[in-house]
Amino acid sequence: MQIGPYILRNNVFVAPMAGVTDRPFRQLCKQLGAGYAVSEMAASNPRLWATEKSSRRTDHEGEMEPKAVQIAGADPQDLADCAKFNVDRGAQIIDINMGCPVKKVCNSWCGSALLQNEYLVEKILHAVVNAVDVPVTLKFRTGWNRENKNALSIARIAERAGIAMLTLHGRTRADGYSGEAEYDTIAAVKAAAGIPVVANGDITTPQKARLVLEQTGADAVMIGRAAQGRPWICREIEHFLRTGSVLPAPYVDEVRALMDEHLRAHYAFYGEFLGVRTARKHIGWYVRDLPGGEEFRQKMNLLESTQAQLIAVDQFFESQWSFGERLQYRLADAALATA
Repeated sequence: MQIGPYILRNNVFVAPMAGVTDRPFRQLCKQLGAGYAVSEMAASNPRLWATEKSSRRTDHEGEMEPKAVQIAGADPQDLADCAKFNVDRGAQIIDINMGCPVKKVCNSWCGSALLQNEYLVEKILHAVVNAVDVPVTLKFRTGWNRENKNALSIARIAERAGIAMLTLHGRTRADGYSGEAEYDTIAAVKAAAGIPVVANGDITTPQKARLVLEQTGADAVMIGRAAQGRPWICREIEHFLRTGSVLPAPYVDEVRALMDEHLRAHYAFYGEFLGVRTARKHIGWYVRDLPGGEEFRQKMNLLESTQAQLIAVDQFFESQWSFGERLQYRLADAALATA
């Protein structure tokens, strides 16, 4: 798998997710087997570039290459300037967001709302590609609703504009994240495109990843929400695709150490006040499917210091030893089924 001059170690990617794929999380996913990860969405509005939030989103210090930044906006020149700004800050790949279905984004005619205006899409893609000397990729959806699917048309426009890779989420803008992703459109785009195509949407297990690759013919899969709290899903998918065998759940002690590493990096990145608050969602995702996870999450959300969080998380994973040396997701699943 290759994007421009960058040869990736595998075809298992992590999706850009607002409030999730910050630098510590991207680093962890790459450490745990992801061949590629894209930053959170950076706004193209130049008035926002210098804000603390935007600066954090485009911070790549020490990150494994290639360093990819996703940009979002509706003005071709702003997007071109934003791409140049981020390349100057170390971005090696620019990804354009035309897939976000969130109302706040779409109401500004950004994200997947752009799919309604193919003329503007073409102007944006040409402007960004011509503005930088790094590969530019596009993430988009199948259309803005079920009656108006235009992924094939967008893909043709993108390829003509010089886009290096397409990532297609198998839902429309109107679908949001509801229902099941469909892969026929991804297959059609892959069959028509002369550039790499990545399949995205509802890829939650190694077996599903293989099925989606077989159904679509895509060059890679992109994992989104399934990586929240389980970043090791990247290595599980990579291993299954390569060998056909399923890796067992990770050891309790390994995850205990990974959690400590992730949290300390998270606190260093955000600082004490913001770090303890933004870490809560990550901790909640890590424990949600484990025995006692929900009860622990509720108590943990009341803690007000990073040190208290570290101690509580360490004690929680120490308690998981009573269920076995590996994480026991099935016990939590069984308990929910009988509740």
